[in-house]
Amino acid sequence: MSRWAALGLLALAGLAALAGLRWVSVAAPVGTAFAARVTCSLAHVSGQPLDGFRDYVEAEVYPLPRLGLELAVEEDGARASSFGGIFRARAVHRRGLGCTLLVGGGEATAGAASGVEPAARRTSPSLPWPEGKAGPAAAPAPAVAAALERAFSEPGPPLHRRTKAVVVAQDGRLVAERFAPGYGPDTPMLSWSMAKSVTMALIGALVREGAFDPARPAPVPEWRGAGDPRGAITLDHLLRQSSGLDWDETLNATSDVSRMLFLEPDAGAFAAAVPLAEPPDTRWYYSSGTSNLVARIVRDHFGGDPVAQARGARRLLFEPLGITSAVLELDASGSFIGSSFAFLSARDWARFGELFRREGVWNGRRVLPEGWAEYARTPTPAAPRGEYGAHWWLNAGPPGAPEERRWPALPPDTYAARGHSGQWVVVVPSARLVVVRLGLTTPDVESQDGTEALVAELLRALD
Repeated sequence: MSRWAALGLLALAGLAALAGLRWVSVAAPVGTAFAARVTCSLAHVSGQPLDGFRDYVEAEVYPLPRLGLELAVEEDGARASSFGGIFRARAVHRRGLGCTLLVGGGEATAGAASGVEPAARRTSPSLPWPEGKAGPAAAPAPAVAAALERAFSEPGPPLHRRTKAVVVAQDGRLVAERFAPGYGPDTPMLSWSMAKSVTMALIGALVREGAFDPARPAPVPEWRGAGDPRGAITLDHLLRQSSGLDWDETLNATSDVSRMLFLEPDAGAFAAAVPLAEPPDTRWYYSSGTSNLVARIVRDHFGGDPVAQARGARRLLFEPLGITSAVLELDASGSFIGSSFAFLSARDWARFGELFRREGVWNGRRVLPEGWAEYARTPTPAAPRGEYGAHWWLNAGPPGAPEERRWPALPPDTYAARGHSGQWVVVVPSARLVVVRLGLTTPDVESQDGTEALVAELLRALD
């Protein structure tokens, strides 16, 4: 080998090492912060013991468990550290506000309030769901019971299904439900990206009050400068993931979405700083950043006050449905992390799906604007497979080719709130059906968490 070749190899090795160090400098803090936040939320909001979900957290942040990851649940939150304590993160818990990641070790803006009082409304234990807390009126039919049994089965490594809850409702009544040990009808469970559909519903309730017009430019202060092309982005563009903003939603530790959720104090501000890649409404691209822009707009509507925001969400959306378990977790700016961190019990998630099945009307009261549920399930023109509406996943298929739809085993009118690790609220209007499946599935493989097969089996059993 020549001297120059040897020097070239050394230079390449040095660049690779430098790139590795740069990757670690972002990935390790992201993974450590993820571990602290999720540990805090599952321990304090879902009420689960650390030993019950440690394997899930460790799988999500691998290889940090091999690099000294340590987790600790504290009275007011949780901590995580890695690389011998070089990287540390802490999340704090506040009653009714959930867990907030203290980015950079400072105190959270949301901490100006110690918490929010519990929901005043209590559902009757004797009334049937959804008006009350009574469970299914009868044992499920054998075919339904068999479907639930398969939903809770474990296919074995490397897939870990970890199904925690399934709730089935048809014609507005509970048909069947099942919970994993340690979980039950009142356990609030993590949404991941199902929070996007909650954000869509919350902004819809504000649209009904006249606070916003989805067709008008989104009220984002950073875009108001003269000549800023982002000023043409509307709330509608944001809700349909057609903003044209340059965004990386790749599920890795250094992408835009990971840095936004686990390194930034203000998720909406981080997303607002992103440049435009192409004109609005010319391309569909799934983006958690746009969801957090919408959530920040909601925060600003309530004067930046996290308590007012929590009470407003309760008044506008949750109380009319009898939902008492909802917790909308905050970033350090006090904004609901509308892309990822809503907690509801499985029965309350079913109430949420039922609201959309009922076209936004609950017991004669209009909660969402007329046509809002139809808006949610109308395919975004730029979505190539008809797979997305307004912050809801769809099953329409490409125009003229419904057989190529996202979930071939399910009817074309199926739509769903869908979240990481196998979170689902599935609405099938033609079958008058709502199915909730919640879990801590790893890896996050939609085709293997069992939900499409579960819903297809339930459709056959309940036909």
